Amino acid sequence: MKIGIFDSGKGGTTIYRAIKKILPSEEYLYVADSKNCPYGEKTDEELMKIVTKIVDDLKEWGAEIIVIACNTATTRCIERLRKMYPELLFVGTEPAIKQAARSNHNRILVMATPGTIESERTKSLLAENKKNGQTIKLLACPGLADTIENGLDLDKKLDELLSKEKEYDAVVLGCTHYSLIKDEIQKFFPNAELVDGCEGVARQVEKLIKKIEPNGSKYNGGR
Repeated sequence: MKIGIFDSGKGGTTIYRAIKKILPSEEYLYVADSKNCPYGEKTDEELMKIVTKIVDDLKEWGAEIIVIACNTATTRCIERLRKMYPELLFVGTEPAIKQAARSNHNRILVMATPGTIESERTKSLLAENKKNGQTIKLLACPGLADTIENGLDLDKKLDELLSKEKEYDAVVLGCTHYSLIKDEIQKFFPNAELVDGCEGVARQVEKLIKKIEPNGSKYNGGR
């Protein structure tokens, strides 16, 4: 089984490692689209044009499952992609708001790109999962993914974004790039649990593969 994975650069490697740990025998195709990083500051049409080209390439290379290892591209593009490519299986990456909320944290901070924060899907996740008594703050982090991708002044950028944020039980890392700098983010929130969706994405890929017939060519279930 060929599994295609893409992101706006190296952030998606966190998803790739999580999937490969569970499914070490599969064949992987990874597209690191550093040229167009960050996705979170593109318009919807710009982003669709970018990701459609990547999906076309992955399909041509034989991918049957495509993992969108990017919260922004998932929240803004995945439903349109599923309609455009009914023959492919898509697994998305969403901010782990559900996971953080169900862990009974009282104060939750969601860090993500502006595009992810503003998406309708993120608003839906918040409305569907926020419990009475919970406070969930959405924090747009413009430029952070680009800073990580290009090795810019990370300390300065994090201080600019996080120095005034305090007293959270959980911090949702709503961009795969952010999972690469967990230690640096943890310094701002020493008592908070950092939550990302990497393992959840990997489990969903595993679930889909188990639903594929032995010949690997026909899918039996939903998405």
